[in-house]
Amino acid sequence: MAIVDLFPTSLRLLGRPVLVVGGGTVAARRAKALLDAGAHVTLVAPVLSAPARALADAGLLTWHARSYESADMANVWYVVAASNNTLVDAQVASDAEDNRIWCVNHSNAQDSAAWTPAVATVEDIKVAVNAGGDPLRAAAIRNAIAAALESGDLPLDVYRRGADRLERRGLGTLEHRGSVALVGGGPGAEDLITVRGRRLLAEADVVVADRLGPRGLLETLGEDVKIIEVGKTPGHHPVPQTEINAILVREALAGNRVVRLKGGDPYVLGRGGEEAIACRENGVDVEVVPGVTSAVSVPAAAGIPVTHRGLAKAFTMISGHEDLENVPHGSDHTVVLLMGVGTLNRSVPVLAAAGRGSDCPVAIIENGFGKDQRTTIGTLGTIVALAQAGKVRNPAVVVVGDVVRVSPLAPAELATAHYGTRETISTIS
Repeated sequence: MAIVDLFPTSLRLLGRPVLVVGGGTVAARRAKALLDAGAHVTLVAPVLSAPARALADAGLLTWHARSYESADMANVWYVVAASNNTLVDAQVASDAEDNRIWCVNHSNAQDSAAWTPAVATVEDIKVAVNAGGDPLRAAAIRNAIAAALESGDLPLDVYRRGADRLERRGLGTLEHRGSVALVGGGPGAEDLITVRGRRLLAEADVVVADRLGPRGLLETLGEDVKIIEVGKTPGHHPVPQTEINAILVREALAGNRVVRLKGGDPYVLGRGGEEAIACRENGVDVEVVPGVTSAVSVPAAAGIPVTHRGLAKAFTMISGHEDLENVPHGSDHTVVLLMGVGTLNRSVPVLAAAGRGSDCPVAIIENGFGKDQRTTIGTLGTIVALAQAGKVRNPAVVVVGDVVRVSPLAPAELATAHYGTRETISTIS
């Protein structure tokens, strides 16, 4: 059974003498960590591994090129037994016990008086994990915690001292000028935002948020983070783009770290280019964090690739409000319509006349990656009626072309080309 009688603590070893017995790679790692903590390290071993010898040759520690002796225990504060010899390590541990010195015995974790945890450092935070004497498990848990801190899944900035946050924000002076990050939040699922985007969101002072994107992440922010809603719906823009630009500039010049959180990618029908230009023209530092665009990811959520060998070599992504006459012809060229539900009546005849015909497959995917994701599949000849009957609504992505046949949701009569008849398929409407 794993030891549970542990009292976690952190030792301040700056300037204190410590002893490491052993010259292998484990002993070298422990010696290096002790040196990083500021300890005066004495290493006792007849032979050194390359990492240990590098420390000795650099003059970072004192090396006694011989076997361990009980007298080595004199005047030390902490001991590591890592000789790779159970008898030697047991003697070191026994001598340490007699001298009331804490000792880590690497040959016998269960009987060791102390354990060395798996450690990670993120900024000024040091994470130490013990896992019942299992070093591999401890390291795995340590790595997971460190990754969560670095990515923002554990929002480190939320737990900063209040004074630190105020100092970091500054007063909008040139020395404390803020910044803007245009962050693509992906198609809506909270775990499809990039690691960099997630971290910047966790560090934000101000978030300028759209209606789409990973809205649930806003609930993880600290109470002092200002959230400014500027979401738009088709035909209804309560906050015009010029005002959004002004908000970004104003908040950054006030010394804030501003995140403009968008759905999809900032530069794919997201007006991110306009916002970046506005920031640069006003002397505001701006960076763009790409996101997973819904033009590709939402079709994928329904099992539809926008290109596929033997079916489509290229695709066109376009707003449903734009002129479709110049889109390449043929059902082997995929067309992806964003914001295309409201203009479906106008789009369908144009696409059908462009070498596709009424039998060309069409899919509409609503609320991609959401809990209420729904896919409606038909043809250019039937999709308008199916959409009306199913009360299809935005946000949705419309996919037109032979690639729809690849979807596991495609009905049997559409899923025959290139693959033969499929057994399980139904149209959702």
